[in-house]
Amino acid sequence: MSRSYPAPSLVGSLIASLWLGCAAMPAHAELSANVMADVHALAQKEQQPLLDTLRDLVSIESGSKDVEGLNQIAQRVAGQLKQLGGTVEILEPTDVYRLDDTPEKIGPAVHAVFKGTGSKKIMLIAHMDTVYLKGMLKDQPFRIDGDKAYGLGIADDKQGVALILHTVALLQKLSFRDYGTLTVLTNGDEEISSPGWRSTITRFAADQDVVFSFEGGGTDGTLRLATSGIGSAYLTVQGKSSHAGSRPEGGVNALYELSHQLLQMKDLSKPEQGLKLNWTVSKAGTNRNVIPAEATAQADARALKVADFDELEKTLQEKIKNNLLPESKVELKFEVRRPPLEANDASRRVAAHGKTIYEEIGLPLKVDEKATGGGTDAAFAALKTSGAVVEGMGLSGFGAHSNDAEYVQLNSIVPRLYLTTRMIMDLSTGKLK
Repeated sequence: MSRSYPAPSLVGSLIASLWLGCAAMPAHAELSANVMADVHALAQKEQQPLLDTLRDLVSIESGSKDVEGLNQIAQRVAGQLKQLGGTVEILEPTDVYRLDDTPEKIGPAVHAVFKGTGSKKIMLIAHMDTVYLKGMLKDQPFRIDGDKAYGLGIADDKQGVALILHTVALLQKLSFRDYGTLTVLTNGDEEISSPGWRSTITRFAADQDVVFSFEGGGTDGTLRLATSGIGSAYLTVQGKSSHAGSRPEGGVNALYELSHQLLQMKDLSKPEQGLKLNWTVSKAGTNRNVIPAEATAQADARALKVADFDELEKTLQEKIKNNLLPESKVELKFEVRRPPLEANDASRRVAAHGKTIYEEIGLPLKVDEKATGGGTDAAFAALKTSGAVVEGMGLSGFGAHSNDAEYVQLNSIVPRLYLTTRMIMDLSTGKLK
């Protein structure tokens, strides 16, 4: 369901009313009202440049395994950040956490730092890669239809990259440099669980006061303070083949052992605390008349707390020691594809302040502390930081990972530019502790 935003004239009237209400207040309150009006006016002027950037980004195909396309979009993003005055580098991955589906070659990340005059450290993250295969751009080019902009990967997550670029541009137009450092990181492997950049995200985020992640805000612009973690379990059983008809006793039936293992692991979910384990894929045998020498299975795991994944893996490793067939060999590999993002008090304070900023332009802002859906890179950012991590700072939209219906809502551009810019300003100047 689309969200209804006030018309620009109404927003202007709301800010003007706030300014007039401050006329009898001390000078610093009057200045605050002026700044609010300036930020909103510049956000309106920044909408078209943002759409131009978004058009350029969508026009570059950058699937997670398309290294050529990822290098191209990284150059585009890095170039714009350099023009904005940042210290910019295109990084190549050196610390790869290899998952079951990790490609041999992983795309780059763009890292930029803007140094200010204050003390607060603020980090903005988004990802450049998409789920789409090379050649699909022709079926989903950038286009504007009514109040929506459509395109390949536009909602997930090229809007996030564009929004970061133009938030930085807006701060520069305001001549605002009261932050200590403003760090930007855009990576090229989020859609494949960030095997190349998860450790970098965690390392850069560790000493930040706030990390804003620019995944889309859904159709209603909700900020998220928690996301579910995603894990995978891989079970492998080695047995021994033999003729199933004339000498079955000479074999070790890997399928029997796999079945035993799955049955003893079938009740490890704890729905009341958000922990889920479901075995979803299995394979065994080569021929009907051969005792299977190998069998495998895969499970999907979800958790709301990092500690729950640790406990689950420990339990699984203990379970496989109980064999049905002593001569079989059972191995289990557990992957944390994404840790969960857990809400903390710092994140709650930042999100609550965001609500007051949206009220200035006559809009409600939803904040969700309950984990829903899949995980994001915000969870890697939160692993070692005591600061706030807020997800969903991106534009409102819908249709991520679809073939022809991915879009962002045009009327969310100005409010999100206003929100992000004001958040950075208020954090930097101590208005938000």
